[in-house]
Amino acid sequence: MYFDDNATCAVLFGQHHLNLARIEQKLPVSIVTRGNELFIQGESEGEVRVAAAVLTDLYGQLKRGGVVGRDEVDASLRMALDGPERGVVGDRGAIRTERKLVTARSPNQAAYVSALDGHDLVFALGPAGTGKTYLAVAMAVALLKQRRIDRIILSRPAVEAGERLGFLPGDFKEKVDPYMRPLYDALQDMMPEGKLQQRIDAGQIEIAPLAYMRGRTLSNSYVILDEAQNTTPSQMKMFLTRMGENSRMIITGDPSQTDLPPGMPSGLADAVRKLSGLQAVSVVRFDNKDVVRHPLVGAIIEAYEAAARQAAQTSEETPAAHAGAGAVSENGQRQ
Repeated sequence: MYFDDNATCAVLFGQHHLNLARIEQKLPVSIVTRGNELFIQGESEGEVRVAAAVLTDLYGQLKRGGVVGRDEVDASLRMALDGPERGVVGDRGAIRTERKLVTARSPNQAAYVSALDGHDLVFALGPAGTGKTYLAVAMAVALLKQRRIDRIILSRPAVEAGERLGFLPGDFKEKVDPYMRPLYDALQDMMPEGKLQQRIDAGQIEIAPLAYMRGRTLSNSYVILDEAQNTTPSQMKMFLTRMGENSRMIITGDPSQTDLPPGMPSGLADAVRKLSGLQAVSVVRFDNKDVVRHPLVGAIIEAYEAAARQAAQTSEETPAAHAGAGAVSENGQRQ
């Protein structure tokens, strides 16, 4: 392979060629460089093609003003290995926020970015760490910067994760901030220092619990409901019917991690079941392969899911075993 910019090549290869070493760790290939030329040798043509696609993709990111490190290398590998066509890294639909360029890091994330750009109502379902909220916030900040919307509204149901925190001191903002912290973190990652508070003070960004949505009409807005698995069906209906003119709604959640009381149905699952057939509605489902946090997170999620499947299988087999045992009469004879 030949690259036309020596300075960009140096960044592509990484300090002490760490980026190339990462590719070699993940694929059975050997990569040798000579200036701005690069030679790939592998066990099969397919593996060589994957490595070449990854390097081409990363070089393109650098030419567009992006950065390339271990996370970006892993993301490009994921796109090339798990995409619809192996060995091809398709268009990820980069989102340019006020602070950084955000790109999809898996095929499902790429589909999600496309859905965010083309649908007024999007449901994003999947485990923690798959970028559901982060990408939705990035798109919101980009649209606000382009003045295609007037404001961003971020909401969450104020439900504790298995704990009862009791009375929280302070004013309204101080009471709800603990529930909204993940949304603040995402916003701070997208905006320059001090800009977030300016937009909040100007009313361009609003962060509020779900309970305060009732009775409102949200027009010219980008509305994100996070942790939606903790809504009831009536709360979800109330929220969805707030949509006003020129507005978009993004609903994110993990159906497997509901914190509702036992026996109470989740409004997220109910809404997806009822609305997924509508043309203007997009449903994007993530899985463990889309986790972009620490690599161990994906393994943890898989371990919990395997344990749940085993428990479900055991519970199904137990009644059958009891039924097959037969009844015992008073004299001890099996009937």
